[in-house]
Amino acid sequence: MENLIASYSTIRQESQDLCKPLYTDDFNIQPRAEVSPPKWHLAHTTWFFESFILKEYLEDYKAYHPKFDFIFNSYYKGHGDHWLQSQRSLLSRPTVEDIYKYRAHVDEYILKLLENPISSELKQLFIVGLNHEQQHQELLLMDIKAILGSQPLQPEYAPNDYVKTDSCDDIQWLSYEVDKPVYIGAPEDVFSYDNERPKFLHYLNSFSIADRFITNREFKEFINDGGYNNSQLWLSQGWDWIQNQKIKAPLYWSKNLDKEFTLYGEINLEPNAPVCHISYYEADAYAKWCGHRLPTEYESEFHLNNIQNNTDESGLHSFNPYQLNLWSWTSSHYSPYPGFKEFNGKLSEYNGKFMCNQFVLKGGCFATPKGHLRPSYRNFFAPQQRWMFSGIKLAKDDL
Repeated sequence: MENLIASYSTIRQESQDLCKPLYTDDFNIQPRAEVSPPKWHLAHTTWFFESFILKEYLEDYKAYHPKFDFIFNSYYKGHGDHWLQSQRSLLSRPTVEDIYKYRAHVDEYILKLLENPISSELKQLFIVGLNHEQQHQELLLMDIKAILGSQPLQPEYAPNDYVKTDSCDDIQWLSYEVDKPVYIGAPEDVFSYDNERPKFLHYLNSFSIADRFITNREFKEFINDGGYNNSQLWLSQGWDWIQNQKIKAPLYWSKNLDKEFTLYGEINLEPNAPVCHISYYEADAYAKWCGHRLPTEYESEFHLNNIQNNTDESGLHSFNPYQLNLWSWTSSHYSPYPGFKEFNGKLSEYNGKFMCNQFVLKGGCFATPKGHLRPSYRNFFAPQQRWMFSGIKLAKDDL
Protein backbone atom coordinates (compact mmCIF):
# COMPACT_ATOMS: atom_id res chain seq x y z
CA MET A 1 0.00 0.00 0.00
CA GLU A 2 2.86 2.39 0.83
CA ASN A 3 4.31 1.85 -2.66
CA LEU A 4 0.98 2.71 -4.25
CA ILE A 5 0.62 5.86 -2.15
CA ALA A 6 4.18 6.92 -3.02
CA SER A 7 3.63 6.25 -6.74
CA TYR A 8 0.37 8.17 -6.73
CA SER A 9 1.88 11.21 -4.99
CA THR A 10 4.99 11.21 -7.18
CA ILE A 11 3.21 10.86 -10.52
CA ARG A 12 0.58 13.44 -9.68
CA GLN A 13 3.29 15.92 -8.71
CA GLU A 14 5.26 15.21 -11.89
CA SER A 15 2.31 16.41 -13.98
CA GLN A 16 2.30 19.72 -12.14
CA ASP A 17 6.08 20.01 -12.38
CA LEU A 18 5.85 19.84 -16.19
CA CYS A 19 3.64 22.94 -16.07
CA LYS A 20 5.92 25.03 -13.83
CA PRO A 21 7.69 26.82 -16.74
CA LEU A 22 4.33 28.01 -18.09
CA TYR A 23 2.64 31.35 -17.55
CA THR A 24 -1.02 31.39 -16.62
CA ASP A 25 -1.89 32.65 -20.11
CA ASP A 26 -0.34 29.49 -21.64
CA PHE A 27 -2.71 27.11 -19.85
CA ASN A 28 -5.76 27.73 -22.03
CA ILE A 29 -4.29 27.89 -25.55
CA GLN A 30 -5.35 25.39 -28.22
CA PRO A 31 -3.69 26.17 -31.57
CA ARG A 32 -5.20 23.10 -33.28
CA ALA A 33 -8.07 20.72 -32.58
CA GLU A 34 -5.70 17.83 -31.80
CA VAL A 35 -3.90 19.89 -29.13
CA SER A 36 -5.42 20.16 -25.64
CA PRO A 37 -4.73 23.09 -23.29
CA PRO A 38 -2.48 22.18 -20.34
CA LYS A 39 -5.29 23.17 -17.97
CA TRP A 40 -7.49 20.50 -19.50
CA HIS A 41 -4.83 17.77 -19.11
CA LEU A 42 -4.45 18.57 -15.41
CA ALA A 43 -8.20 18.42 -14.92
CA HIS A 44 -8.92 15.36 -17.08
CA THR A 45 -6.37 13.16 -15.29
CA THR A 46 -7.97 14.26 -12.02
CA TRP A 47 -11.43 13.51 -13.39
CA PHE A 48 -10.25 9.97 -14.14
CA PHE A 49 -9.50 9.28 -10.46
CA GLU A 50 -12.65 11.02 -9.29
CA SER A 51 -15.03 9.34 -11.74
CA PHE A 52 -13.65 5.82 -11.88
CA ILE A 53 -12.40 5.46 -8.30
CA LEU A 54 -13.78 7.97 -5.78
CA LYS A 55 -17.37 7.94 -7.00
CA GLU A 56 -17.37 4.16 -7.19
CA TYR A 57 -15.33 3.11 -4.15
CA LEU A 58 -15.44 5.88 -1.53
CA GLU A 59 -18.69 5.85 0.39
CA ASP A 60 -20.58 9.16 0.56
CA TYR A 61 -18.11 10.89 -1.77
CA LYS A 62 -19.64 13.96 -3.44
CA ALA A 63 -18.35 15.24 -6.77
CA TYR A 64 -16.19 18.35 -6.57
CA HIS A 65 -18.42 20.07 -9.14
CA PRO A 66 -21.51 18.59 -10.84
CA LYS A 67 -20.51 19.80 -14.33
CA PHE A 68 -16.90 18.62 -14.27
CA ASP A 69 -18.10 15.20 -15.42
CA PHE A 70 -19.28 16.79 -18.66
CA ILE A 71 -16.36 19.19 -19.10
CA PHE A 72 -13.46 16.81 -18.44
CA ASN A 73 -14.68 13.49 -19.80
CA SER A 74 -12.54 12.94 -22.89
CA TYR A 75 -14.23 10.34 -25.06
CA TYR A 76 -15.99 7.82 -22.79
CA LYS A 77 -19.38 7.77 -24.52
CA GLY A 78 -20.69 5.13 -22.13
CA HIS A 79 -19.94 7.47 -19.24
CA GLY A 80 -22.05 10.27 -20.68
CA ASP A 81 -21.92 13.35 -22.89
CA HIS A 82 -18.72 15.39 -22.98
CA TRP A 83 -17.37 18.72 -24.15
CA LEU A 84 -15.92 18.66 -27.68
CA GLN A 85 -12.15 18.29 -27.91
CA SER A 86 -11.90 21.00 -30.55
CA GLN A 87 -13.49 23.51 -28.17
CA ARG A 88 -11.45 22.96 -25.01
CA SER A 89 -9.82 26.37 -25.29
CA LEU A 90 -13.24 28.02 -24.96
CA LEU A 91 -13.34 26.97 -21.31
CA SER A 92 -12.14 30.10 -19.52
CA ARG A 93 -13.87 28.69 -16.44
CA PRO A 94 -12.95 26.83 -14.36
CA THR A 95 -9.76 28.85 -13.99
CA VAL A 96 -6.26 27.45 -13.65
CA GLU A 97 -6.43 28.18 -9.92
CA ASP A 98 -9.70 26.23 -9.73
CA ILE A 99 -8.10 23.25 -11.47
CA TYR A 100 -5.25 23.10 -8.96
CA LYS A 101 -7.83 23.20 -6.15
CA TYR A 102 -9.69 20.36 -7.88
CA ARG A 103 -6.50 18.30 -8.03
CA ALA A 104 -5.78 18.94 -4.34
CA HIS A 105 -9.34 17.97 -3.40
CA VAL A 106 -9.26 14.68 -5.31
CA ASP A 107 -5.77 13.86 -4.02
CA GLU A 108 -6.94 14.37 -0.45
CA TYR A 109 -9.80 11.90 -0.85
CA ILE A 110 -7.73 9.39 -2.81
CA LEU A 111 -5.19 9.28 0.02
CA LYS A 112 -8.04 8.89 2.48
CA LEU A 113 -9.30 5.92 0.47
CA LEU A 114 -5.83 4.39 0.56
CA GLU A 115 -5.69 4.52 4.35
CA ASN A 116 -7.41 1.11 4.35
CA PRO A 117 -6.65 -2.09 2.42
CA ILE A 118 -8.09 -2.17 -1.09
CA SER A 119 -9.18 -5.01 -3.34
CA SER A 120 -7.03 -6.34 -6.18
CA GLU A 121 -9.64 -4.98 -8.60
CA LEU A 122 -9.31 -1.47 -7.20
CA LYS A 123 -5.53 -1.72 -7.13
CA GLN A 124 -5.52 -2.59 -10.83
CA LEU A 125 -7.74 0.42 -11.51
CA PHE A 126 -5.24 2.63 -9.66
CA ILE A 127 -2.40 1.25 -11.78
CA VAL A 128 -4.31 2.00 -14.98
CA GLY A 129 -5.07 5.50 -13.68
CA LEU A 130 -1.42 6.20 -12.91
CA ASN A 131 -0.31 4.96 -16.31
CA HIS A 132 -3.07 7.08 -17.84
CA GLU A 133 -1.64 10.14 -16.09
CA GLN A 134 1.82 9.28 -17.40
CA GLN A 135 0.42 9.11 -20.92
CA HIS A 136 -0.91 12.62 -20.43
CA GLN A 137 2.47 13.82 -19.18
CA GLU A 138 3.91 13.00 -22.59
CA LEU A 139 0.90 14.60 -24.26
CA LEU A 140 1.46 17.67 -22.10
CA LEU A 141 4.95 18.18 -23.52
CA MET A 142 3.68 17.62 -27.06
CA ASP A 143 0.92 20.14 -26.56
CA ILE A 144 3.07 22.66 -24.71
CA LYS A 145 5.49 22.63 -27.65
CA ALA A 146 2.59 23.13 -30.07
CA ILE A 147 1.29 26.04 -27.98
CA LEU A 148 4.63 27.81 -27.65
CA GLY A 149 5.53 27.06 -31.26
CA SER A 150 2.36 28.79 -32.45
CA GLN A 151 3.42 32.07 -30.85
CA PRO A 152 5.26 34.73 -32.92
CA LEU A 153 7.75 35.18 -30.07
CA GLN A 154 8.50 31.41 -30.11
CA PRO A 155 9.37 31.33 -26.40
CA GLU A 156 11.52 28.67 -24.80
CA TYR A 157 10.15 26.06 -22.44
CA ALA A 158 13.54 25.05 -21.03
CA PRO A 159 16.94 26.79 -21.01
CA ASN A 160 19.18 25.90 -23.94
CA ASP A 161 22.16 23.95 -22.61
CA TYR A 162 22.99 21.38 -25.31
CA VAL A 163 26.35 20.87 -26.99
CA LYS A 164 26.46 20.63 -30.78
CA THR A 165 27.61 17.36 -32.37
CA ASP A 166 29.67 17.85 -35.53
CA SER A 167 29.46 14.33 -36.94
CA CYS A 168 27.13 11.38 -37.21
CA ASP A 169 28.06 7.75 -37.78
CA ASP A 170 26.78 5.99 -40.85
CA ILE A 171 23.74 3.80 -40.35
CA GLN A 172 24.60 0.31 -39.19
CA TRP A 173 22.12 -2.44 -39.97
CA LEU A 174 21.16 -4.77 -37.14
CA SER A 175 20.31 -8.11 -38.75
CA TYR A 176 17.93 -10.66 -37.28
CA GLU A 177 17.90 -14.14 -38.78
CA VAL A 178 14.47 -15.21 -37.66
CA ASP A 179 12.35 -17.13 -40.19
CA LYS A 180 10.17 -18.62 -37.47
CA PRO A 181 7.19 -17.80 -35.24
CA VAL A 182 8.01 -15.44 -32.36
CA TYR A 183 5.94 -14.26 -29.43
CA ILE A 184 4.48 -10.76 -29.69
CA GLY A 185 2.72 -8.92 -26.88
CA ALA A 186 3.22 -8.06 -23.23
CA PRO A 187 4.32 -10.65 -20.68
CA GLU A 188 1.79 -11.36 -17.97
CA ASP A 189 4.06 -10.23 -15.12
CA VAL A 190 4.27 -6.55 -16.18
CA PHE A 191 1.63 -3.86 -16.51
CA SER A 192 0.26 -3.47 -20.01
CA TYR A 193 -2.75 -1.96 -21.72
CA ASP A 194 -5.42 -4.17 -23.20
CA ASN A 195 -4.17 -3.49 -26.74
CA GLU A 196 -0.84 -5.20 -25.91
CA ARG A 197 -2.52 -8.48 -25.04
CA PRO A 198 -2.70 -11.41 -25.30
CA LYS A 199 0.72 -12.73 -26.29
CA PHE A 200 0.54 -14.61 -29.57
CA LEU A 201 2.80 -16.22 -32.14
CA HIS A 202 3.61 -14.28 -35.29
CA TYR A 203 5.86 -15.55 -38.09
CA LEU A 204 8.79 -13.23 -38.77
CA ASN A 205 10.99 -13.38 -41.83
CA SER A 206 14.63 -12.37 -41.43
CA PHE A 207 15.09 -8.61 -41.53
CA SER A 208 17.46 -5.76 -40.70
CA ILE A 209 16.68 -2.55 -38.88
CA ALA A 210 18.71 0.66 -38.72
CA ASP A 211 20.61 1.34 -35.51
CA ARG A 212 19.67 5.03 -35.45
CA PHE A 213 17.08 7.53 -36.60
CA ILE A 214 17.23 9.45 -39.86
CA THR A 215 18.81 12.86 -39.27
CA ASN A 216 17.82 16.38 -40.28
CA ARG A 217 20.64 16.40 -42.84
CA GLU A 218 19.43 13.17 -44.43
CA PHE A 219 15.83 14.33 -44.55
CA LYS A 220 16.91 17.66 -46.01
CA GLU A 221 18.57 15.72 -48.85
CA PHE A 222 15.18 14.17 -49.54
CA ILE A 223 13.64 17.66 -49.69
CA ASN A 224 16.41 19.06 -51.91
CA ASP A 225 15.97 16.10 -54.27
CA GLY A 226 12.34 17.10 -54.78
CA GLY A 227 10.88 14.55 -52.39
CA TYR A 228 7.79 16.62 -51.65
CA ASN A 229 7.20 17.15 -55.39
CA ASN A 230 7.51 13.54 -56.56
CA SER A 231 4.07 11.93 -56.52
CA GLN A 232 5.55 8.47 -57.17
CA LEU A 233 7.01 8.42 -53.66
CA TRP A 234 3.74 9.07 -51.89
CA LEU A 235 0.71 7.07 -50.93
CA SER A 236 -2.33 8.48 -52.71
CA GLN A 237 -3.85 9.95 -49.54
CA GLY A 238 -0.44 11.25 -48.49
CA TRP A 239 0.00 13.05 -51.80
CA ASP A 240 -3.44 14.63 -51.45
CA TRP A 241 -2.55 15.68 -47.90
CA ILE A 242 0.72 17.44 -48.77
CA GLN A 243 -0.91 19.14 -51.74
CA ASN A 244 -3.96 20.34 -49.81
CA GLN A 245 -1.98 21.42 -46.75
CA LYS A 246 1.01 22.73 -48.77
CA ILE A 247 3.44 20.61 -46.75
CA LYS A 248 7.06 21.25 -47.77
CA ALA A 249 9.07 20.27 -44.68
CA PRO A 250 8.73 18.69 -41.23
CA LEU A 251 6.62 20.46 -38.64
CA TYR A 252 8.44 23.31 -36.83
CA TRP A 253 11.06 23.80 -39.57
CA SER A 254 11.45 27.35 -40.89
CA LYS A 255 10.58 28.18 -44.49
CA ASN A 256 14.27 28.48 -45.33
CA LEU A 257 14.96 25.04 -43.81
CA ASP A 258 17.69 26.51 -41.62
CA LYS A 259 15.95 26.78 -38.24
CA GLU A 260 13.71 24.61 -36.08
CA PHE A 261 11.42 25.35 -33.16
CA THR A 262 12.23 23.15 -30.16
CA LEU A 263 11.45 23.12 -26.47
CA TYR A 264 14.53 25.38 -26.25
CA GLY A 265 12.79 27.87 -28.51
CA GLU A 266 13.94 28.44 -32.09
CA ILE A 267 17.45 27.14 -32.80
CA ASN A 268 19.57 26.54 -35.88
CA LEU A 269 18.59 23.32 -37.64
CA GLU A 270 21.12 20.82 -36.33
CA PRO A 271 22.08 18.55 -39.27
CA ASN A 272 23.09 15.52 -37.20
CA ALA A 273 20.10 15.50 -34.87
CA PRO A 274 17.22 13.06 -35.53
CA VAL A 275 14.47 14.53 -37.68
CA CYS A 276 11.38 14.90 -35.51
CA HIS A 277 7.63 15.52 -35.93
CA ILE A 278 7.28 13.37 -39.03
CA SER A 279 3.92 12.06 -40.27
CA TYR A 280 3.46 8.48 -41.40
CA TYR A 281 3.07 9.74 -44.96
CA GLU A 282 6.43 11.53 -44.81
CA ALA A 283 8.17 8.57 -43.16
CA ASP A 284 6.83 6.18 -45.80
CA ALA A 285 7.80 8.49 -48.67
CA TYR A 286 11.30 8.94 -47.28
CA ALA A 287 11.75 5.18 -46.88
CA LYS A 288 10.69 4.63 -50.50
CA TRP A 289 13.05 7.37 -51.67
CA CYS A 290 15.89 5.54 -49.89
CA GLY A 291 15.01 2.19 -51.42
CA HIS A 292 14.09 0.77 -48.02
CA ARG A 293 10.90 0.52 -45.97
CA LEU A 294 9.48 1.11 -42.52
CA PRO A 295 9.61 -1.80 -40.06
CA THR A 296 6.46 -3.62 -39.08
CA GLU A 297 5.39 -3.29 -35.46
CA TYR A 298 6.33 -6.95 -34.94
CA GLU A 299 9.86 -6.38 -36.25
CA SER A 300 10.18 -3.30 -34.05
CA GLU A 301 9.04 -5.17 -30.95
CA PHE A 302 11.36 -8.09 -31.68
CA HIS A 303 14.22 -5.61 -32.07
CA LEU A 304 13.34 -3.77 -28.85
CA ASN A 305 13.29 -7.06 -26.96
CA ASN A 306 16.76 -7.89 -28.23
CA ILE A 307 18.75 -4.68 -27.82
CA GLN A 308 20.76 -4.59 -24.62
CA ASN A 309 19.88 -1.07 -23.52
CA ASN A 310 16.13 -1.17 -24.09
CA THR A 311 15.58 -0.23 -20.44
CA ASP A 312 17.95 2.75 -20.51
CA GLU A 313 15.89 5.76 -19.48
CA SER A 314 18.75 8.18 -18.81
CA GLY A 315 17.77 10.48 -21.68
CA LEU A 316 14.16 10.95 -20.67
CA HIS A 317 13.06 14.57 -20.50
CA SER A 318 16.38 15.70 -21.95
CA PHE A 319 15.51 18.13 -24.73
CA ASN A 320 18.98 17.98 -26.31
CA PRO A 321 18.20 17.61 -30.04
CA TYR A 322 21.10 15.17 -30.43
CA GLN A 323 19.81 12.83 -27.73
CA LEU A 324 16.19 12.59 -28.80
CA ASN A 325 14.76 9.13 -28.60
CA LEU A 326 11.61 9.23 -30.72
CA TRP A 327 8.55 7.15 -31.37
CA SER A 328 9.30 5.16 -34.52
CA TRP A 329 6.64 4.79 -37.20
CA THR A 330 5.86 1.26 -38.32
CA SER A 331 4.02 0.10 -41.40
CA SER A 332 1.42 -1.73 -39.28
CA HIS A 333 -2.17 -0.64 -39.04
CA TYR A 334 -3.43 -0.33 -35.49
CA SER A 335 -5.55 -3.46 -35.16
CA PRO A 336 -6.47 -5.91 -32.39
CA TYR A 337 -4.24 -8.86 -31.59
CA PRO A 338 -5.76 -12.34 -31.95
CA GLY A 339 -7.88 -12.93 -28.86
CA PHE A 340 -7.95 -9.22 -27.92
CA LYS A 341 -10.30 -8.33 -25.07
CA GLU A 342 -10.98 -4.77 -23.98
CA PHE A 343 -10.64 -3.63 -20.39
CA ASN A 344 -13.67 -4.52 -18.32
CA GLY A 345 -16.43 -2.10 -17.42
CA LYS A 346 -16.20 1.64 -18.00
CA LEU A 347 -12.61 1.38 -19.25
CA SER A 348 -13.66 -0.75 -22.22
CA GLU A 349 -13.38 2.36 -24.43
CA TYR A 350 -9.75 2.98 -23.46
CA ASN A 351 -8.06 1.64 -26.62
CA GLY A 352 -10.20 -0.62 -28.77
CA LYS A 353 -12.45 2.09 -30.18
CA PHE A 354 -9.48 3.71 -31.92
CA MET A 355 -8.54 0.66 -33.99
CA CYS A 356 -9.39 2.29 -37.31
CA ASN A 357 -7.37 4.39 -39.77
CA GLN A 358 -4.30 4.67 -37.53
CA PHE A 359 -0.75 3.31 -37.57
CA VAL A 360 1.37 1.88 -34.76
CA LEU A 361 4.49 3.59 -33.40
CA LYS A 362 6.98 1.79 -31.19
CA GLY A 363 9.87 2.42 -28.83
CA GLY A 364 8.83 5.38 -26.69
CA CYS A 365 10.47 8.79 -26.78
CA PHE A 366 12.42 11.25 -24.65
CA ALA A 367 9.14 12.58 -23.20
CA THR A 368 7.82 9.18 -22.13
CA PRO A 369 7.88 9.10 -18.31
CA LYS A 370 10.34 6.84 -16.54
CA GLY A 371 8.96 3.40 -15.87
CA HIS A 372 6.44 3.77 -18.69
CA LEU A 373 8.57 2.24 -21.45
CA ARG A 374 8.31 -1.39 -22.58
CA PRO A 375 8.89 -3.17 -25.92
CA SER A 376 5.24 -4.21 -26.21
CA TYR A 377 3.90 -0.63 -25.88
CA ARG A 378 1.73 0.30 -28.88
CA ASN A 379 1.29 3.98 -29.55
CA PHE A 380 -0.95 4.97 -32.44
CA PHE A 381 -1.74 8.05 -34.48
CA ALA A 382 -3.47 8.96 -37.72
CA PRO A 383 -1.08 9.00 -40.72
CA GLN A 384 -1.21 12.78 -41.21
CA GLN A 385 -0.52 13.68 -37.58
CA ARG A 386 2.93 14.88 -36.65
CA TRP A 387 2.79 17.06 -33.53
CA MET A 388 3.93 14.04 -31.49
CA PHE A 389 7.63 13.22 -31.04
CA SER A 390 7.92 10.88 -34.02
CA GLY A 391 10.90 9.92 -36.16
CA ILE A 392 12.07 7.48 -38.82
CA LYS A 393 13.94 4.20 -38.47
CA LEU A 394 14.38 2.20 -41.65
CA ALA A 395 14.17 -1.52 -42.20
CA LYS A 396 14.96 -3.90 -45.07
CA ASP A 397 14.33 -7.53 -45.95
CA ASP A 398 17.04 -10.16 -45.55
CA LEU A 399 15.76 -12.80 -47.92
